[in-house]
Amino acid sequence: MKETILSQLAALKGASAPVLKARWRELFDSEPPAYNRRFLESRLAYRIQELAYGGLSRETTERLKAMAKQYADQKPAERKARPLLRPVAGTKLIREWEGVEHCVTVRHDDFEYLGRPYKSLSSVARQITGTQWNGWVFFGLKNSVGK
Repeated sequence: MKETILSQLAALKGASAPVLKARWRELFDSEPPAYNRRFLESRLAYRIQELAYGGLSRETTERLKAMAKQYADQKPAERKARPLLRPVAGTKLIREWEGVEHCVTVRHDDFEYLGRPYKSLSSVARQITGTQWNGWVFFGLKNSVGK
């Protein structure tokens, strides 16, 4: 069973857009959204695995709904301000630079690289490269033209 799941997932990468859209119709019984290819691939991959191995548990779904309601009920001033693009704490950012793989862990208020805290991704990028970089661009969280 795993081999068929893995082969289905691998086939998504090489599939044409019409094939991805047809697969969407098959798995979701609806028209595909007008999102980019990357979104369709990742959502289809999730759906294939969800159907094969099961989705989120009822308990997890209920907890997520409760958390969303709690967040929605807060006034904007009560929400902790942080950039919208900031990854969730615990996320690992991996970047290869000059043949060496570098891993940064996103923490609640900072970033950890090689066991040391850094206030910004730009300071981590500077540590890795020895030059000034926009950390969001260096780690692929934002492209260089600001999109």
